[in-house]
Amino acid sequence: MKILVTGYNGFIGSSLCEKLRDQGNIVFNLPRTLIKQDNIKKPLSTYIDKEPDESFNFQNVECIVHLAARVHVMKEVAGNPLAEFRKVNVEGSLNLAQQAMRAGVKRFIFISSIGVNGVTTAPGKAFSEKDKVNPHNAYAISKWEAEQGLMNIAAETGLEVVIIRPPLVYGHNAPGNFGSLVKAIKRGIPLPLKNINNQRSFIALDNLIDFIITCTTHPNAENQTFLVSDGEDISTTELIRGIANAAGVSPRLFPIPTWALQMGGNLLGKGDAVQRLCGNLQVDISKARDLLGWTPPISVEEGLKRAVGNVEK
Repeated sequence: MKILVTGYNGFIGSSLCEKLRDQGNIVFNLPRTLIKQDNIKKPLSTYIDKEPDESFNFQNVECIVHLAARVHVMKEVAGNPLAEFRKVNVEGSLNLAQQAMRAGVKRFIFISSIGVNGVTTAPGKAFSEKDKVNPHNAYAISKWEAEQGLMNIAAETGLEVVIIRPPLVYGHNAPGNFGSLVKAIKRGIPLPLKNINNQRSFIALDNLIDFIITCTTHPNAENQTFLVSDGEDISTTELIRGIANAAGVSPRLFPIPTWALQMGGNLLGKGDAVQRLCGNLQVDISKARDLLGWTPPISVEEGLKRAVGNVEK
């Protein structure tokens, strides 16, 4: 099968391309930040933000996995962040889908975000595909708007669209909060998270890649939205202990009341980060199981072993 992956040089894309090739697929790449055309390097956003361009050669691609996006910016400098997110994540994605449709591509897989559903769940009430959406920031809003536009294109043109909303993805050299947490645990930094009794869904990189590949060919995935996870919800305290166990170290945990953590986080401008550590965010993967017959191939324990062994101190 001929598959084009955007964002192939990113955390998910690089491993996805490797797995696809191992399975005998022919993979074409568009990097996360740059493409090379006529020996000139251009930002990917410059290319996909413009009107559909018939000059790009899709080389009989049958499926596109669209990972490239403008992601969370820790130190935002844009005067209008939502406009910048829309420029790449909405306009860019829709223009790429239009080009794919005109070139005869059959299926377009869009990697969205669980943030489209919201930032937190009530205890025991997992998000599902049937829930009313509640995007909580500019990034999530842009992903939701892209989803709607892609489904409109599917309805109007026959392009098969698959939308995947993963929670936090962890794995080999994971960026962001997970990678920072692993390094802190390996260095023996004390963490005030001993008694966090929340429940959160995560997804191991290998599980997400397996699901994406399932969606490249499964007939029941056409024009569907899926929430995916490891299928095992754990607390932040359990996550830390699992990371420590995988790393062969003892976690240095001490208790602080959740309300005190939240207050301190708010005072330091880190309220959202504390919410992610202490709050619930559960995902129901029943639709993926029932409609596609998919089950996560590896457990959380195995996922952490594969992730932690590849994160430098």
